[in-house]
Amino acid sequence: LDEQGRKMSKSLGNITAPQTVCDQYGADILRLWVVGTDYTEDQRIGPEILKHQAEAYRRLRNTLRYLLGSLDGYSGAEAVAYADLPELERWVLHRLAELDAIFRPAVDDYDFHRIATELHNFCAVDLSAFYFDIRKDAIYCDAASALRRRAARTVMAELFSFLTAWLAPIVCFTAEEAWLARPKDMPDGERESVHLRLYPTIPDRWLDAALGEKWRTVRNLRRVVTGALELERAEKRIGSSLQAAPRVHVASEYREALAGLDLAEICITSGGELVEETAPAGAFALADVAGVAVEPVLAHGTKCARCWQVLEEVGKSAKHTLLCQRCEAAVDG
Repeated sequence: LDEQGRKMSKSLGNITAPQTVCDQYGADILRLWVVGTDYTEDQRIGPEILKHQAEAYRRLRNTLRYLLGSLDGYSGAEAVAYADLPELERWVLHRLAELDAIFRPAVDDYDFHRIATELHNFCAVDLSAFYFDIRKDAIYCDAASALRRRAARTVMAELFSFLTAWLAPIVCFTAEEAWLARPKDMPDGERESVHLRLYPTIPDRWLDAALGEKWRTVRNLRRVVTGALELERAEKRIGSSLQAAPRVHVASEYREALAGLDLAEICITSGGELVEETAPAGAFALADVAGVAVEPVLAHGTKCARCWQVLEEVGKSAKHTLLCQRCEAAVDG
């Protein structure tokens, strides 16, 4: 059927030919439409539907491209053991375990629509808007030998391994192209083609329900902080979240969830403070996140020329007057 639910016919001129789709978008877009369609109902296709599929494809492709860029020069020698990974990295592995538990029975049940939907949401929401957003600072600015950067690349290598295997039957040309461009010292790296691989096996310890629940709480808090900073940006009081050091008023469960975590790192700010006290009038809050209110306080100090964080330590070094201490150590090697 066409987009209006009418049967395709030459007289109506509403036919969408597969070859035309392949010529305009590529075969992977057509395959993505097929796998993303609920085959228990009549199938609809047309220019707007294909445009939507092209956007979904772009998200998947950009995820693979970002991983390849971040893994440039990666070697298994820099891998970090699971026990030494930061919580954020272990949460990503937990999400991989959750997805694996969904995908294997979905394949057996021919529920390809769910696989396509879950993969897109994972790439768009969990990775692009959350994990990659937080870890880009470590990837770009930490010293190559820093544990946080090595841990991030260790998990990104696993992400790349799983995503290419999961995507191979769906967007076969894109997955193969990405696989052939990978660093050679990767999980399952001896395979010459992505289509010679099976779904990788998930270690049992990756699945951590308590950790998953904890990070749901952390992400809810982050949503409120992000909302407050977006409002400040819209009012042109800040140009970047790194110009802020928000004061976050929280209920006790949020303080417990943030224990041992860096609020500024998670919210991509230059500082931040958690306080358990009544928020002042005018503090930013979201109706669906009870117990969190944010005062978007400006960060004090000078902007680091390398990482762009606003810190009071910038300018105090005689050797690198424009850098913060972390960036100075990274530059000096």
